[in-house]
Amino acid sequence: MGVEQLNSSNATLHFKVTGTLTIGEVSWLQSKAVAGIKRWGKVRALVTLEDFQGWKKGPGWDDMSFSNEHDPNIEKMAIVGPEEWRDWACAFAGKGFRSVAVEYFVPSQLQRAKDWLSNDASKPR
Repeated sequence: MGVEQLNSSNATLHFKVTGTLTIGEVSWLQSKAVAGIKRWGKVRALVTLEDFQGWKKGPGWDDMSFSNEHDPNIEKMAIVGPEEWRDWACAFAGKGFRSVAVEYFVPSQLQRAKDWLSNDASKPR
């Protein structure tokens, strides 16, 4: 599987994404986020990209129903991955177009990403 849920606690959901992301894997990730929202009310997400190859072409990528329904319950999203994926990942996550604060960090900044998620301020330090 290209998406797996890692240790998720204290209302922070941690996912690792590898290979080429499919719409089915995004749906699975979203179902885990909904489960977290039901458990904690509001969640934060940490998404780690490892050996990421991009997105598989196909229908369904334009479905915004998850964001429209659940964004009020997602406080922040930190994406950690190689610099080469920064612009694409931020665009995919809707940075600047959603109410969710989204920031991108390179792998050497993993602890900084975790600190940012834990901080009440939405801007990175």
